[in-house]
Amino acid sequence: MAPKKSKGTASRASSKASVKSKEKRNDPSPVGSVDDSGVPSDIFPMVVTAASQELFECRVDEDVTKDDPFKFLKKDDILQDMKRRAAVSDFHPVKQVVLNYPVDELLLVFDRDFTYGQSFYLVLTEEAKERILNPPESVDEQALEDELDSIICKTPEPKPWVSLGSDLEIEEESVVETRSRLKYKISRVRRKFGAPIMFSDRNVSETPDGYLECMPYQDQNFSIQMLERSTGTQAVPNLKSSSTQTVWKYPRNMYTQYEPREFTAEEKENFMNSEDLKNFVNLVASRFEMALQQNEIMDVFFDDWRALSEEECIFGGKTDTHLKEYQSFTDLKFSKEKTISCINWHPTISGVIAVALTERLSFEERINDSTKLLLNPSLILFWNFSDPLNPQLMLECPDDVFSFEFCPSDPNIIVGGCMNGQVVLWDISAHAERLQGTRTGGGSSSTENTNTLPGFEDKHADETPVMRYCAVSGIENSHKAPITDVQWLPDYFEVSRTGVPLENKNQMCVQIVTCAPDCCVMFWDIRAQRVATQSVTDKKQKGEEMALENPHGVPNTFKHLDLSWKPLIRVNLPKIDSSGEYSPLKFSLRDSSENQPGSNVDKSQQNVGNSEGKVEYTHLRVPSAKQLKVLEDISTKLYIGMEDGELIYTDWKMEKDNDSGRLFSAKPSRCFIEHDGPVNTVRRSPFFKDIILTVGGWTFAIWKEGVMQGPIMHMCSATMRGTVGHWSLSRPGVFFIGKEDGNIEVWDLMEKSHEPAQTQNVTTTRITCIKPWIVSSKQHLLAVSDHFGTVHILEIPWALRSPVSKEKLTVGRYFEEEVQRLIYFEKQAEMRAKEKREMDAEELRKKMESVVPEMLVEQIEEKAQKEYQDYLGLEKVILKDMGLLSEEDKTSTEI
Repeated sequence: MAPKKSKGTASRASSKASVKSKEKRNDPSPVGSVDDSGVPSDIFPMVVTAASQELFECRVDEDVTKDDPFKFLKKDDILQDMKRRAAVSDFHPVKQVVLNYPVDELLLVFDRDFTYGQSFYLVLTEEAKERILNPPESVDEQALEDELDSIICKTPEPKPWVSLGSDLEIEEESVVETRSRLKYKISRVRRKFGAPIMFSDRNVSETPDGYLECMPYQDQNFSIQMLERSTGTQAVPNLKSSSTQTVWKYPRNMYTQYEPREFTAEEKENFMNSEDLKNFVNLVASRFEMALQQNEIMDVFFDDWRALSEEECIFGGKTDTHLKEYQSFTDLKFSKEKTISCINWHPTISGVIAVALTERLSFEERINDSTKLLLNPSLILFWNFSDPLNPQLMLECPDDVFSFEFCPSDPNIIVGGCMNGQVVLWDISAHAERLQGTRTGGGSSSTENTNTLPGFEDKHADETPVMRYCAVSGIENSHKAPITDVQWLPDYFEVSRTGVPLENKNQMCVQIVTCAPDCCVMFWDIRAQRVATQSVTDKKQKGEEMALENPHGVPNTFKHLDLSWKPLIRVNLPKIDSSGEYSPLKFSLRDSSENQPGSNVDKSQQNVGNSEGKVEYTHLRVPSAKQLKVLEDISTKLYIGMEDGELIYTDWKMEKDNDSGRLFSAKPSRCFIEHDGPVNTVRRSPFFKDIILTVGGWTFAIWKEGVMQGPIMHMCSATMRGTVGHWSLSRPGVFFIGKEDGNIEVWDLMEKSHEPAQTQNVTTTRITCIKPWIVSSKQHLLAVSDHFGTVHILEIPWALRSPVSKEKLTVGRYFEEEVQRLIYFEKQAEMRAKEKREMDAEELRKKMESVVPEMLVEQIEEKAQKEYQDYLGLEKVILKDMGLLSEEDKTSTEI
């Protein structure tokens, strides 16, 4: 219980309060007259919101404090704020006062003590501003200063010190030596004084004590945080001078400067001609040459320290090996009851991904619901990380698209393959700024930058635009089955009508390769074909017609191809050993821009330049093959995965029939049957041009181009079917396999090759597409789509994106060893086959030997009778010798 105050104490407190109130009333205020509420008439208390504090730079305890409470505001800034925010502005109540204020600057004062009821007050007159900034000195303060000046300062006289026991505490707290000091003696044998020092070289790796590694460590003795300390001090300390010698065990890097000693000219000549120097040079020449070669091979500009100090930027640390979900995209309207057939990252705009949607229907269901499908157009959606709920752009398709690709030389051009076999082209140049704008804060402009009057806003500004295709191939000239794969040819070569690689003078991608299960691969050219010369009037009339024809805002970029587009080459795929043709699903070109690591960044920089200067595709024409140079170093071979699980290796170059002169497709050189289901992935490694990953059925395999013995790595059948696969863009030994049950298998050949390094579940349904992307050196993303129409963006951890030391070299050696293993097994099989052939030939030779003719019956009986008589004669001789033969027996025997 608190003690009760006495009556005297209470009276004294009341008297003090009355004195303070009188002083407060007598205190001259810096403002003018005071109204009934106690607020001067020439100031206005106001509430300044956080947004206004940020705008006028008057943040509490940052821009204005108790010691410095003043802030000068520009009159024009206040008027602009009231014009922009109208009645919402904090200065709206004093609008007329601000307009009539004679000076350009107004004074805003921070009132921490809430003297006038608010945290700020605005000074409304120049007289009040002068009084607040320069307040007059009070009479009491002036009298106090005069009184202090009248006091004479006197030097205090010293007094004897009286000990109260503190000296004993100081002695107890002082440090006293309790052990004897250490002594070190360093000596040397006398006979070695002045002896010459002989230095020699040796290989540190051959001796156990060749070198001592001094690794840095954190010494805990120098990182102890002092929490409590008890010390004693004295007003007049006793001075003491002392010194000691201790052992400093904490290492430090030291340096010194010296002047080297040089040999004389005679000593240099003798030393250069000595045998020791020659032997030394011969001994280290090979090692020195190897070091020079390593410096030439290795990247001398690689920053090892930055690689050692690399840290995880968002999720987890270096020990975290799991994929983290970063973002997901789905749409309840457009993605409902649809699946994702293909996904692609935008080559130049970071954070934008395109998704192709298809109906989840079987062939019979599509026929029965054909009318319903016509009312629901097929779309390709563009998603952005800044708005995961609404797509930024939609591309209208003539039918469901199973595969599409951005043009490597112009990211605004997109090609797609439809389910009905048509090839379609889009030009999204008109919406490129929208995609870039959404990346920095949404598609619509901010309220600060717009001049639209209230009530006149565009109601369709926030709606997602729908882009119609520019051109589509004729149905009679297209594939007869759904197009399952589409790829652009690189920009450094093009293909003639016979399949011969030629130089590309345009230096841009103008040709496309497609495949479908209709047993053919087609090459397409987006340039206009060369036609006969037309009159000037016809050209002018045609140009006017094309300029007028622009339905639904579709650009005329590829108007010359719409409904008249025909393939440049049609490559058939006849079977090797029997009649019929193969049904391709996926293919892989050796010379492709996407096979190179880091090509995305390089292409993006090129594409920015191309996007600034618009390419007129209508003016491009297919040149004559006679005017172009034939490129001999371009490979015309390609791997194609089939619907029945085969993988063929064929040449797209056409051959000419000697009799008829017609061009025809040659049979594939090899056919491999390693998969037990349709091959859904044929993808080359971004680090090795000749390494291909194929996924099909319940297995996957890795192939090396040129090795015809079979796959260098073939995985046995798994419990779940593999749906898609993709190589890592940063690690040569890592690839991802998508499964039918929604899991992703991460294979790391640097860790183990018989089973996946880890298996992680992403969704509850089968995975349809996998597409990695490199945002920066510290952030790699993996886009994974499922059968229910959802795109999952996963963050790749540090362990799966940062290659280990010499990983590319190690993985390359692993592939070479697997090739040698195949060659060894092939030689063993040939040897065993040769031995089997020799054994079969020996048995056949024995069977084919001449047979001895049969003897006649008389000869056989005669021979047998002779043998019997010889036997009887021998028996008689033996019985006679034994004395068992009597005379009668002899006579009977003779008879």
